[in-house]
Amino acid sequence: DPMLSAVGIGVSDLAKSTDFYVNVMGMEMIRSYHLDYMDEEALGYPEAESYIVLMHWTDGSQRAYKDLPVKLVTRTKDPKALQEKIRAAGYEITREYAPSAQVGGSAVGLAKDPDGYVLELLPLRAAAPPPAAEPPKPN
Repeated sequence: DPMLSAVGIGVSDLAKSTDFYVNVMGMEMIRSYHLDYMDEEALGYPEAESYIVLMHWTDGSQRAYKDLPVKLVTRTKDPKALQEKIRAAGYEITREYAPSAQVGGSAVGLAKDPDGYVLELLPLRAAAPPPAAEPPKPN
């Protein structure tokens, strides 16, 4: 079955973005790639099934890295604490974490990463209830 494995985003400073996603957002380094035209860092949360790939072109080509219309959504046990960690690291909070009538009352917070990509902070999804047990069959 198909599934989204990774999404790549261009970054202006690979070391700074890697530091942000590892030390502020809590991701882990999965793998580094050093190609003849770009360097990449693949990052993910522990036990994740999808990853973010930070890409920085090294071939001298001009690339637009700042304030592109990209949103990365993160679910966490404590979105408010993650928001405060982002703020403490000196990054912009564009919407304080709080319930929003525009999304059916769900709580959401917004921040920006080093290149201005939007980070949407959401709580973990509630675990799905176990399937109902089938009634015993008569003998």
